[in-house]
Amino acid sequence: MYDTNLKKFYIAGSFRYVSLINELSARLESLVFTRTYDWTKNGKADSFEKLSKIANKEYKGIRDCDFLIFLFSGGKGANVEFGIATALKKKIYLLDLTNEIQDFEKTSTFYYLDNVDDFPKFIEVQEVKVD
Repeated sequence: MYDTNLKKFYIAGSFRYVSLINELSARLESLVFTRTYDWTKNGKADSFEKLSKIANKEYKGIRDCDFLIFLFSGGKGANVEFGIATALKKKIYLLDLTNEIQDFEKTSTFYYLDNVDDFPKFIEVQEVKVD
């Protein structure tokens, strides 16, 4: 069941889904949720120093969130963010854009941890319609 005290979120995904991520974030923010870090505003890092700064900001965003939304398949960065959230025992909602998570031959055991749930269940609780 969804805990109504969980108000701060972080979205893990790929740059190829930036418009979807920002639309989803705007919908959540309209329901008084708060995004802990907007990594979509980052340009492509061109130095190790910038990578380090971005990594630390993203880590802080995950650490400070109450729940993480994981857009699958998101790429290596999103998978690392999923791992960080798992290690920090954060609530994780999966938004599977490929239908691979329900495919036994393609899924991962980690998507079935107790702290992980399907994103549609979250949508139903919040009565948000995703087109």
